[in-house]
Amino acid sequence: MTDADNPHLESAPVTLGPPAPQAGVVVYAVHGRGQSVSFMEDLAQRVALPDVAWVLPAAAGGTWYPEPFLRPVSQNEPRLGQAREAVRQHLAQVRAAAGVVPVVVLGFSQGACLLAEHLLDEQPPVAGAVLHTGGYLGPDEHAWPDREGALRDVPVLMATAQADAWVPMHRVEATARALAGLGARVTLDVYDDEEHHVNDNAVERIRGFLRRLSGGT
Repeated sequence: MTDADNPHLESAPVTLGPPAPQAGVVVYAVHGRGQSVSFMEDLAQRVALPDVAWVLPAAAGGTWYPEPFLRPVSQNEPRLGQAREAVRQHLAQVRAAAGVVPVVVLGFSQGACLLAEHLLDEQPPVAGAVLHTGGYLGPDEHAWPDREGALRDVPVLMATAQADAWVPMHRVEATARALAGLGARVTLDVYDDEEHHVNDNAVERIRGFLRRLSGGT
């Protein structure tokens, strides 16, 4: 597959904040199903940290893959593989641009599912991850082999509503266990909220998480 065959690579990610080499931390932030870059632009404004560089990719048609994330993975191909390749290429570019600046991945809903799958399967060298209302893909719970400890001691912030309409609690918990099994330091925040969104409490937690990684107080 060439880049021309991948609809998720048709447009370059939007960037916000300082240039990556001058930032305290770089955040690669992936939106959910039916959303656009504007969702993450709004989140960046709510987090409101001036030393954070944001890199915001856009899914073709607002959707990274077509079917619900608990369906068999094959039912989400080829679009899922294209989304995974877009994340792979984007993160390589972000890490190259950031240099020694820490890189964090952040996803909401379908974006969190995509990043959870990518983190567990590829175990990329990131400084941290925020997965809000998401878990790895497929109908069955399973484990991943540890690839040279790539995720060991990586802080991961997870958040979800107890009874989210789209992402069941059991898969969020299974994802937290899988990441912890690879050595990540996982914090899971479960709250009561009927809306499928990033609430103010989660924004505060994300802000604190990014401050710690950027060396802020």
